[in-house]
Amino acid sequence: MTTLTLIETGGTICMTDGPDGLIPAPEKVAAALVQIAPGQRLDHQKLEPLVDSADVGPLVWNRLLDRIDAAPGPVIVTHGTDTMAFTGAALDAALAGQGRCVVLTGSMHPLGVAGSDAEANLALAIATALGGKPGLHLAFNGEILPAGRVSKVNSTEAAAFAVTGTADLLDPAARRFDISKHLGLVTLTPGLAPAALGAMLDALDGVVLRVFGAGTMPATLAETLFARKGKPMIAVSQSAAGGLAPGSYTAGAALWAAGVENGGQMSAEQTLSRLWLRLSRA
Repeated sequence: MTTLTLIETGGTICMTDGPDGLIPAPEKVAAALVQIAPGQRLDHQKLEPLVDSADVGPLVWNRLLDRIDAAPGPVIVTHGTDTMAFTGAALDAALAGQGRCVVLTGSMHPLGVAGSDAEANLALAIATALGGKPGLHLAFNGEILPAGRVSKVNSTEAAAFAVTGTADLLDPAARRFDISKHLGLVTLTPGLAPAALGAMLDALDGVVLRVFGAGTMPATLAETLFARKGKPMIAVSQSAAGGLAPGSYTAGAALWAAGVENGGQMSAEQTLSRLWLRLSRA
């Protein structure tokens, strides 16, 4: 019988009511597994402590990668939905070319709540992992999606994720994320103060710039970018599809002249994780 490794990180799927809102309940997933997969050989692991996905980042990604590497077979990761797309993109990039079967899942409502999607999502994740198809998968709302290419598009409905980004995967520059680096997404907006953009850029080792449309930006920010030429910066579109088209608009010329890279069809989540791995090279 195949042994499934299930790594529980936290998130809504395992939560229960607390005095100030939902809080993790460490035994919820274990109890559900007995009902959903009786007799299945499971190595059920938990992060200590369980965390809300709002607190998941490079440190947790590295801990997950260590456990995935140590697992003998398919792996399921239960995770909160708020940063599921970032974790999916990060694991997908770091595991590229290894042929692992890893399934992410979570839920919009906790296990054991009437009408919850949690039990069905967990059952779908188990069935998908037992299928053993290589890749990083998201089992959610009755669908199997490419976990490295999703974005969260709805904060309340069961159909919370949509496929975005590119399917292209490159051999990663590193297999772990340098937690000493500071990276982030910066969304350009009408009227954004140049000093504010400059302060954000100065605080980061690398940045993903979410720019307008096919690749434009306010002219008032050009000097700020030029002054930081050489800092790792990649642009992606704020639009959900279509990517960037350098040279299409004069309003975008300053981006490329300042050395900003074209993120093309990559989602913001993909771009951030790939840039982080690039900057994590020894």
